[in-house]
Amino acid sequence: MNPYVLAILLSSLGLGTTLTFASSHWLLAWMGLEINTLAIIPLMAQHHHPRAVEATTKYFLTQATAAAMIMFASTTNAWVTGEWDMNNMSSPIASTMIITALALKIGLAPMHFWMPEVLQGLDLLTGLILSTWQKLAPFALIIQTAQAVDPMLLTALGMTSTLVGGWGGLNQTQLRKILAYSSIAHMGWMIIVLQYAPQLTLLALGTYIFMTSAAFLTLKTSSATKINALSMAWSKNPTLTATTALVLLSLGGLPPLTGFMPKWLILQELAKQNLPITATVMALAALLSLYFYLRLCYAMTLTISPNTTNSTTPWRTQTTQSSLPLALSTTIALGLLPVTPAILMLTT
Repeated sequence: MNPYVLAILLSSLGLGTTLTFASSHWLLAWMGLEINTLAIIPLMAQHHHPRAVEATTKYFLTQATAAAMIMFASTTNAWVTGEWDMNNMSSPIASTMIITALALKIGLAPMHFWMPEVLQGLDLLTGLILSTWQKLAPFALIIQTAQAVDPMLLTALGMTSTLVGGWGGLNQTQLRKILAYSSIAHMGWMIIVLQYAPQLTLLALGTYIFMTSAAFLTLKTSSATKINALSMAWSKNPTLTATTALVLLSLGGLPPLTGFMPKWLILQELAKQNLPITATVMALAALLSLYFYLRLCYAMTLTISPNTTNSTTPWRTQTTQSSLPLALSTTIALGLLPVTPAILMLTT
């Protein structure tokens, strides 16, 4: 892709998200989401592969549907209340429609069906943008409108997403689909605690972005898209393989890694709110996700690949890719648990 075109598209992505962050008017927020969608579509279709074009079309249709729903709901709200301000969501129908549309935008279950299919058709870097940056603008709107939404709806969305994200990833062999289901499960954790402690939602979103970035950049470095490609990775880059296993365990939420922190604090908050059954279901759903992360760890670090290759063995080949983003995101994904008290001080 032409570097000038790429620069315009990436700056439009940034502009769309910033516009949504800064807006308190529904029309402006809608405009930001539309700029965001239109800026990522050429990035998704840049390889002209049939799978990429199919994924782009699916993504465009779902995002356009969600944007139309947001427009309709905000118009309904303006009709009832007489103003377009986000903080005045007194119409329950409008607020329910908006949260449903935003759930479709970020891929919360049961509106998640597009997410694994779309991610599977993209290359790893575009998939990384879709899984991290594209979640920010809808989440800003969800956090602003969550107080006007029925708490049962948020709880149902959160629990469904963690269960679907756990179950869906169990039978997958494609790494991008596994990361898509992982994303759905993490979104569920963020939504479940939103009505009680929005700062924990932001904390979970931040840690999720760093852990997912580390996972995607690792796969990009080793050019792996299937589980059996991972079993060859240890001969190419043993150090990277070791840290990747830890990043995957961090995504699963095991101590003493960063991923344990948001899960621990969210479960603690749910227990404080006298919701022991919700907390138990969430903890059990996390075990489902942990199973497929462990499967990846097992394939990467505990098996020797059974298939022999006739090509030259890529043993410790030098890579021309930049390793700084990977090193930075891996460090953050592994080592932030000791600073939990400081983060708690900032968020409370």
